[in-house]
Amino acid sequence: MNGGPSIIRRPASEKSNVELINALRSNFVASKLAVATSANSVPNSVLRSDELKDADVPYIAWTAQEDGSLFVPLNDFAQTGLAEERSQYDITVKLFFLPNTSASERCRHTKEAVNLVLRELHMESIDLLIVSFPGVSFDADDEEEEEDEDSRSGEGDDLDAMIQTWRALEHLNSEGIALQIGLAEFGNERLEKFLPRTRVKPSVDQINVRDCCVVPKSLIMYAKNENIELLTHNDCTNILPRGTVRELLGSGDNGVGILAGPGERSEGLRGDVEPQWVVKYTAVVRDRGVIEYKGYFAMAEIRG
Repeated sequence: MNGGPSIIRRPASEKSNVELINALRSNFVASKLAVATSANSVPNSVLRSDELKDADVPYIAWTAQEDGSLFVPLNDFAQTGLAEERSQYDITVKLFFLPNTSASERCRHTKEAVNLVLRELHMESIDLLIVSFPGVSFDADDEEEEEDEDSRSGEGDDLDAMIQTWRALEHLNSEGIALQIGLAEFGNERLEKFLPRTRVKPSVDQINVRDCCVVPKSLIMYAKNENIELLTHNDCTNILPRGTVRELLGSGDNGVGILAGPGERSEGLRGDVEPQWVVKYTAVVRDRGVIEYKGYFAMAEIRG
């Protein structure tokens, strides 16, 4: 992956969750295929991935249960982790909270997500943890209008929930697990309401400028005064919709048969699937600027 300008105009039709969806699908298919070929004692080149739906491979054969959770696929954490010493890396983690989760759940999910990343990388800390709240979007062209609408629609309650969640990040910072903590999609008016209620101020505000090329001067000046670094991104706000999860895990042509469909007589899990969070992590070698490791974890609940 190559570095480039901090602000880039991208096609309006580009979907920034394609990488995540493709990664999930390819990992599911590869794990199921490995079990199917092993059971039939045939090489992967013989049993194609498009034949998986016809292969009798129960999901319990290529998933694993641990601490009440079902890991899909098997929780095959890296055996050695990163190749060099911790001091050689900048490790960035972005945690996307998805709709329909409470503040108390988000506090628990924050710790769970970070622990999975640390376990995968065999590290004890990360350099930067950014949190993205559902329903919060940044539009540089009409930022003031959006903020006024937010204040009229009861943003106070949402702000209380954000602060409660932020306490979990502050706790990770005080323990030395997240050396810096940051936010996504906050304009200067939202920051003005948020910062006075924090114990540890965000070091970073990551904003999506896909629809423009210029960051508002008001936000630039406010961030400079508060010593907040402005970063840009091209991530979806709702990075993992419920329907996408149902399709990936379902019994249809594009699914892997973990969730049973309505009226099906299968051993698949039954209930409504509710995505909770997605975490994206990258480890960059500092002196070379090379991404050595990049990955995702995602969590969803099955509710009967």
